[in-house]
Amino acid sequence: MQTITFIGNGNMGLSIAQGLKEKYNIEVVGRDMQKLSNFEKSLGKKVDKYLLDDFDVADKTVLLCVKPANVEEVSKQLKGKARVIFSVLAGTSVEKLKKSFKPKAVVRAMPNLAASVGASMTTLTGDAKFQKEAEALLGAVGETLWLNSEKEIDIATALAGSGPAYLALIAEALADGAVKQGLKREDAMATMRGLFAGFGTLIQEVHPALLKDGVMSPGGTTAAGYAALEEGNVRASCMDAVEEAYKRATEL
Repeated sequence: MQTITFIGNGNMGLSIAQGLKEKYNIEVVGRDMQKLSNFEKSLGKKVDKYLLDDFDVADKTVLLCVKPANVEEVSKQLKGKARVIFSVLAGTSVEKLKKSFKPKAVVRAMPNLAASVGASMTTLTGDAKFQKEAEALLGAVGETLWLNSEKEIDIATALAGSGPAYLALIAEALADGAVKQGLKREDAMATMRGLFAGFGTLIQEVHPALLKDGVMSPGGTTAAGYAALEEGNVRASCMDAVEEAYKRATEL
């Protein structure tokens, strides 16, 4: 069984490890042994744990999941040249990663937190000779899409990487709207979850515009609610959210 070396033990690393733990051996590297032990406990499977200082990554397959701001600091504490680095750092270029870590190859990956339940939408780009390996590795935690440029993956980061937060806001707001009108909180939450579960299946097969038109009858309840969303500039706000997240990704 292949070993994947996680550099970093945060939420994203844990989410990916949850999806990989049955198919790969996992070792995790970090600054604090207690936090590494907490990572192991949350994962529910024994892993090899190492402190960051002077850890040798020579010829290892590394999944880099530290904070973008810590790239230079972390790279100085490691030794050796990794076989390949799969980086999940938003906005951190292949050039910067190669300069800092000096690996033999780099692939950028942008999964989201749904990786923990095997349902991530992960976009990839980087050294093309590792495309199939990247798709196999990240395919263990959901769907993958190989993109041809770093600009495209930064845009995709703003959509799929940050998207769960946008949808969580919408989900919470819809449930709050139902509570405001008199539905019990637990019933509003159950209804909202059912809505998202069904919608997630439908959107795989039906274009959003056609799905919307199929629900919206003339003068009906959906038309009234949809008009309120348009009046509130929800469409423009969603587009602006992707734009601002993309700009931020290029600044990191």
